[in-house]
Amino acid sequence: MTEMNYMDLAIERADENLLLKEGGPFGAVVVRNEEIIAAAHNRVLIDRDPTAHAEIVAIRKACKVLGTHDLSGCRIYTNCYPCPMCLSAIIWANIKEVFYANSSEDASKIGFRDDSIYKFIAEPSKNEKIVKFQQQDHTRGLSTFAKFAADQGQEIY
Repeated sequence: MTEMNYMDLAIERADENLLLKEGGPFGAVVVRNEEIIAAAHNRVLIDRDPTAHAEIVAIRKACKVLGTHDLSGCRIYTNCYPCPMCLSAIIWANIKEVFYANSSEDASKIGFRDDSIYKFIAEPSKNEKIVKFQQQDHTRGLSTFAKFAADQGQEIY
């Protein structure tokens, strides 16, 4: 298969969801060594799960197939530039290559708010109407981190 075939499959998964209506018009494919490990579409509505984006679902499937949380050596193909949550999951999964068809601006034009979330991340203090953050019980919270660090042989606190 070629890279176009992988993108075609991601787009096909998104198109399939136009009929299934299990979530938004998004599809993703995880590939390693020219082998398709997982393909998925958005399942937000059917799963009643705001995190069930195509990339997240594909990453979860790929991790199960490969028996690991580390997808180093994998690539992901998605029909739209990943939202901030999906981008974070891609980074946490150690996927180093992302291929996408549509931009976040394209997603915005059809009612998805990825751009507003990216703007929020860039300047959170200007966006308290969306989410307000307040640090609390920092010293107490650090005790858990200190115990974890000690279990790892580190003394950072």
